[in-house]
Amino acid sequence: MAKLYFRYGTVGSAKTLNLLAVAHNYRQQGKRILLLRPELDTRFGKESIKSRAGLEMAADILVAPKTPLLEMHWEGVSCILVDEAQFLTGHNIEELRKITLLKDVPVICYGLRTDFRTRLFDGSLRLMELADSIEEVKSTCHYCNRKSVANLKHVDGVATLDGPVVQLGAEERYYPVCYKCYHVQIEQAAKQFAEV
Repeated sequence: MAKLYFRYGTVGSAKTLNLLAVAHNYRQQGKRILLLRPELDTRFGKESIKSRAGLEMAADILVAPKTPLLEMHWEGVSCILVDEAQFLTGHNIEELRKITLLKDVPVICYGLRTDFRTRLFDGSLRLMELADSIEEVKSTCHYCNRKSVANLKHVDGVATLDGPVVQLGAEERYYPVCYKCYHVQIEQAAKQFAEV
């Protein structure tokens, strides 16, 4: 039986680079893969899956909340790779789970586990509940050498817990941090705000 995988990490942990390497390996073996990504993520162009290291491939399918994934043609596909899976809906994830069962196609999802408030994204929550395999893509804290476990949002260089949960950005807005540095930065921001 094909499996559903969730490979998660903080911002900047090379999740997309990992996805592109896996895609390359499948293609080198002459196998057909499909690359999926959420329709709402337009940071690198409408159909582009791009790593911060500069590698890039075109997405085959842009997934919207009501995209009928189960009704699509999956025959002959060796693997489905999903970038930014945290932005998918719980329903999208359930359909990907069913594809592994009904079409016998493995699905590997890459994405963030939590938002900048340390709350699970809807897509990540459902993946944590349904995935056969959950793996962490590790990276280090922006401020120290501990393992990063959270995404710290900044506005004008100051840490914040304000703003919409989905606000696209990269290194200019989000830093990978350990919980200790997350707490310290939020406390410092609160003091700075109180002094104004």
